[in-house]
Amino acid sequence: MALDKRILIFLLVSIGLIALPHINHIPAPLFAFFSLLLTWRFAGIWKPTWLPKPKLVFLLTIAGIGLLYGQHQGVLGRDAGTALFITALGLKLLEIRSPRDIYLITYLAFIVASSQFLYQQSILMAGYTLLVCCVLLATLVAINSRQAQTLAALRTAAQIIAQALPLAAVLFILFPRVEAPRWMLFDDKHQARSGLSDTLEPGSISRLGLSDELAFRVKFNGDLPPPKQRYWRGPVFSYTDGKRWRESKNRYFKRYMDQPRYHGKAYQYTLMMEPHDQPWVYALDMAAEYGDGLRRNAFYQLISRRDPQDRAEYQVTSFPDYNTGYLTKTELKDNLQLPDEPSARMKQLVQRLQGFDAEPEVFIRQLLGHFRNEDFHYTLMPDLMEENPIESFLFENRYGFCSHYATAFVYLMRIAGIPARVVGGYQGGELNEVGGFIEVRQANAHAWAEVWLQGQGWVRYDPTTAIAPQRVEQDVNIDLQIASGAVNFTPDEASAALDWLKRGRQLWNSIDYSWQRWVINYNGVNQSSFLASLGIDNLTKIAYWLVASFAAVSSLLAWLVLRRKQVKTDPAMALYRRFCARLAKQTGIRISTGEGPLSFARRVEKQRPELAERINRITALLIKLRYQPDGSDEDLLQLKQQVRRFKVSSR
Repeated sequence: MALDKRILIFLLVSIGLIALPHINHIPAPLFAFFSLLLTWRFAGIWKPTWLPKPKLVFLLTIAGIGLLYGQHQGVLGRDAGTALFITALGLKLLEIRSPRDIYLITYLAFIVASSQFLYQQSILMAGYTLLVCCVLLATLVAINSRQAQTLAALRTAAQIIAQALPLAAVLFILFPRVEAPRWMLFDDKHQARSGLSDTLEPGSISRLGLSDELAFRVKFNGDLPPPKQRYWRGPVFSYTDGKRWRESKNRYFKRYMDQPRYHGKAYQYTLMMEPHDQPWVYALDMAAEYGDGLRRNAFYQLISRRDPQDRAEYQVTSFPDYNTGYLTKTELKDNLQLPDEPSARMKQLVQRLQGFDAEPEVFIRQLLGHFRNEDFHYTLMPDLMEENPIESFLFENRYGFCSHYATAFVYLMRIAGIPARVVGGYQGGELNEVGGFIEVRQANAHAWAEVWLQGQGWVRYDPTTAIAPQRVEQDVNIDLQIASGAVNFTPDEASAALDWLKRGRQLWNSIDYSWQRWVINYNGVNQSSFLASLGIDNLTKIAYWLVASFAAVSSLLAWLVLRRKQVKTDPAMALYRRFCARLAKQTGIRISTGEGPLSFARRVEKQRPELAERINRITALLIKLRYQPDGSDEDLLQLKQQVRRFKVSSR
């Protein structure tokens, strides 16, 4: 059977659309190899002689296997599996000779389309994949019906998908979820993601200042904390070699720590973490209550037991006002640590700011005033200070980001004999007024200091506010910051002029948040919780609900489909009914209920042999139009003429 060129074009375009998003997922040589095969097959539509012979296809297959092995050293894993399917799809395109090949290619293309969700689960990708699947389904419709017209085939495919969506929704809600760990056996190595690291260098956070990548979203139950209290706690850096800062390796002092005491207003919220590399959960400082999936370490940082590569949601309660109590000996030792003897001019600076002879609060106030009144600057792109970065920053360069001020502040505190440490995390976040939640991005990454004070415990000080108080009061204007490469804060006039654009983006972000929360994050735990709230708490009840829901949805769809058919009759069937009525009127022979056209023709032939030729002709046209893919409008016209001319002469 000759393949219609339009169907081939339809198929190849849909396959190109399906493979396109994988340009960022598979190695460039493999995608170039697939593109070559696709282009080759396109050219073969008009120049069939250009298509490769079986021997060349075999050599191309060997080349594809070699590329797969060379790029992935095997075929296991998400990336390797995706590349394998795309390569196989490209090779199979060169072997299209019959409808069976198109069926196989179409089913292979559906697998490639579904593999998009292994990389991205956004609502945009879902809509795109649904669209290209509709085009692919239209290809099947076109080769199995008389709907050679593109729009007619697309309309039919869209109707099929629309009818399937309610059943898919029932399966999504009720069918037991397959948890991710079962798929992790062949998972690839984690992809590098942006975010805070487990070490801190003076310039490390400033690099995040140009990233608008989402870090996490927070939805509060009730009032929002004011901007100056939006400190999202991350890793705590106590040990330094003079350049890098990292967490202390001491963990055993936790059992001797005092219990924090909380006071003031409590904030309850739902925190949705985006996939990242560390098991850290950035709770509002300080978290007091949290779910079973979290634990709090000795530095008051929340740690998740889940895979950080998965998006996850947590319920947390925090108190911005707290007292951590006394200091253990290990904490005292860790947070007075210095890599070597401070230089003379560092000591002189501490001495000049009353660090050695005044109360810690006095020294802190003097040091913040020093940053504020001397010629210090807040910049996203400070010069590199490879040697003695803290001393270079304090006495020579004086241009720095939050990490420069926080590390210098802590270093001087320790010289004065005051326990202090650096805390990494995020500060601020933009309120999405449409969705009522806060979006925190990588550009909100921040570093501040903690000083232990007698009677107050660990107290937060943010040296950056001494030089740039807008950092806390106005939040970062991320768009302008990325565009200009310099620190930017939101000017009221500019935000008012672009209010419509901002509202549109917030609306889309709100839709995406709901999608992530209610669809992507609908894992086994959330499903069990949701179904339990409906009284469905065991597998037997789930099975009953599945059967009942399927029956209800199927009945509704059947009623809609059958009702529509009553309104709009198939033109071929209408002509056949007209023929049957005319035959019954002129001969008295009536078609029985449940009797097929062929059986009816055989029965009439026995009673009226002289009518056999005309009746068989009408029956053959009906069968071709109703049940064969090659029925055409010309056949319908012939059937119409045959029925109109049908007349039985008197015996």
